[in-house]
Amino acid sequence: MKLFLKSTLTPIIILSVLVSLEACHSKKKIQKAAPDTTASTPPPPPPAPAPVQTPPPPPPAPPAPNYNFTNIQFEFDSSILRTDSYPILDKAAVEMKKDTTASFMLNGYASIEGTPQHNQVLSQDRANAVKAYLVNTGVPASKLVAKGNGTSNPIGDNSTDAGRILNRRVELKKQ
Repeated sequence: MKLFLKSTLTPIIILSVLVSLEACHSKKKIQKAAPDTTASTPPPPPPAPAPVQTPPPPPPAPPAPNYNFTNIQFEFDSSILRTDSYPILDKAAVEMKKDTTASFMLNGYASIEGTPQHNQVLSQDRANAVKAYLVNTGVPASKLVAKGNGTSNPIGDNSTDAGRILNRRVELKKQ
């Protein structure tokens, strides 16, 4: 009987083990469900309406040009610009470039020393020196008129050194 049990039970045991192993592999693991959070939190608020785009304000108007120019002074019998004239001319150039429609008169003058013909040429050369500097800084040459006036229109007394120094000048005027 032992043999009968052994020969009959062995295949049954092996078969049941194989079936149970296959059943284990085919089972899926049970996952725990995530807690329901939607019931405990309120719904999100509706999105805010998009703000109305207002155009940016226009840029402020540029300041009006300041045409109150300082006279450009020169040394005796010279049409060479003095170095202390450069900042004055640079400021004048900035102001002149603000208004593209404006034209300017550059009036050159001389003191009483020398002949009238020499002073006329010297005053014209002084006005041209100022014009050349302004053109080199970007002021259009068509907006500048250089005129030599010789010894006319003195602003100082030509009988004194201080007066003659004042008369060696170029005046910048808006036309």
